Amino acid sequence: MDRRSTILSRRQVEGLIADGHTIVIVDGKVLKVDTWLRYHPGGDKAIMHTVGRDATDEVNALHSPEAKRRMEAYQIGRVEGLWENLLPPIQGGRFRTYIEGDEEAQNNSERSELSSSQNSSRSTTPSLDEHTLSVRRRGPRSVAESPSSSSISSLSFSGFVEHKAEAAPSYIDAWTKREIDLDLSSYPPLDPVTQDEIVRKYRLLNDRIKAEGLYNCHYTSYLIEICRYVLLFSLCLLFFRWGWYATSGMFLGLFWHQLVFTAHDAGHMGITHDFTTDTVIGIIIADFLGGLSLGWWKRNHNVHHIVTNMPEHDPDIEHLPFFAISHRLLSSLRSTFYDHVMPYDAFSRFFVRYQSYLYYIVLTFGRFNLYRLSWQYLICGLGPRKGPAWWHRWFEILGNIVFWYWFGYGMMYKGIPTAWGRFVFLMVSHMVTMPLHVQITLSHFAMSTADLGVRESFPQKMLRTTMDVDCPEWLDFVHGGLQFQGLISYAFGQAIHHLYPRIPRHNLRRTQKLVVEFCKDVGLPYALYGFVDGNKEVISRLANVGRQAAILARCQKVVSERADFGRHT
Repeated sequence: MDRRSTILSRRQVEGLIADGHTIVIVDGKVLKVDTWLRYHPGGDKAIMHTVGRDATDEVNALHSPEAKRRMEAYQIGRVEGLWENLLPPIQGGRFRTYIEGDEEAQNNSERSELSSSQNSSRSTTPSLDEHTLSVRRRGPRSVAESPSSSSISSLSFSGFVEHKAEAAPSYIDAWTKREIDLDLSSYPPLDPVTQDEIVRKYRLLNDRIKAEGLYNCHYTSYLIEICRYVLLFSLCLLFFRWGWYATSGMFLGLFWHQLVFTAHDAGHMGITHDFTTDTVIGIIIADFLGGLSLGWWKRNHNVHHIVTNMPEHDPDIEHLPFFAISHRLLSSLRSTFYDHVMPYDAFSRFFVRYQSYLYYIVLTFGRFNLYRLSWQYLICGLGPRKGPAWWHRWFEILGNIVFWYWFGYGMMYKGIPTAWGRFVFLMVSHMVTMPLHVQITLSHFAMSTADLGVRESFPQKMLRTTMDVDCPEWLDFVHGGLQFQGLISYAFGQAIHHLYPRIPRHNLRRTQKLVVEFCKDVGLPYALYGFVDGNKEVISRLANVGRQAAILARCQKVVSERADFGRHT
């Protein structure tokens, strides 16, 4: 019998993982991708977060039909019925070895995997009316009215110090429990029947989106964008020639700001839907014109799409020492993406306490951090060195050399005669890109960071952790059309983009109507904010965590003083 037709039990799959194999379930097929892990163009960490899980929806969202056909070469069997997810090893899952002939006895024993809700980060979610299934257009809300604020008030300072030696862990656990309870009361139940129905209708929606041609790219939209890019860069060169270096830098920053959206499309194969073609387009834009690494972004971004808003795992919300959007980050978590502890040290304690005031200031310098991350990725060779993406690293290194030649040497060093002029040009061109970093953080910073466990479906998790931002259609070019990203795009269509990442962003606004219908049908809240109100929500979240950090510091000080007093009595 063909090995691909072999029926594997849950215990057999668990045993394979216990033996160190990388096992993923896709469309009922059991894939053993050990050998593919280091060649995956999207990075190894994205696969590691799907081990032991039914990753059908994640794979469909992020891969082309051609890529899915290639996966069949790694099939070692099939599973029957609905798959009950295991907690991936990278997230703390534990697995038992499989003993032939003893499966019934082992199935009767207690399952060894830890509940994801006990191992991962949790935080607050925006207030959702559990009785309203329609789209919520959020209005302004004061910090005192937010859920996290009520959590803090109910967990008093005096109550905290009563825990004494175990004060910090107990207080953080109490916060976590309240936030989990809030999400559980606001979203559909996690029982298999409910979640499976959500998945079924989510897949039907995907079929409808395909039938309506929303996966098809309208290249006339890119023609308009190219004209805009040429205009911005031409104005940059014109003012540069006149010696107006601050004005020239402003237009260069706007040029970079707009280019990022097309690079994002290419990284998701949303332009031609061809892996090689879109990769070349993306590298030319990101590396040659922008000085960043498309490979770094893909490795980072794919993980973000799979474990959205999980503080231990999602690199897009791991910004200590500058920002902490979850109280869990106040306990020096270990990042599974960066493979090191994110220390909550004295530097972090200062910044987190005042992060709501420093938010826009820090983001003004965000592009410099992207250079660091890009070069770290390229120099350390964190991407695949063999396989179909072996050439990406070298092409990107060439692109970055070209970038620093034309920008660093040609424009800044040779083109500007004074050190002050160079400094002004550098800072203005980079600070102008700040709104882009606001867009990137806006869709997630105010949303839930609670982990509801391995039973939560992919579409529910995406909608629970991502907001869309409402704006007039004529402003789409500012946000790249990504304000509808929660399920399908990147900045203003984040929720839509997270559901269907490969939909061209120019089609996101049309897709939004279908997503709203889907949310009403399955009872999932759809978070939609205005741009101003969305910013207020983010600032409110940062302020809440900042207050939690201040309370935690006071409590730890009191506990320490009591301990010292006890030793001297």
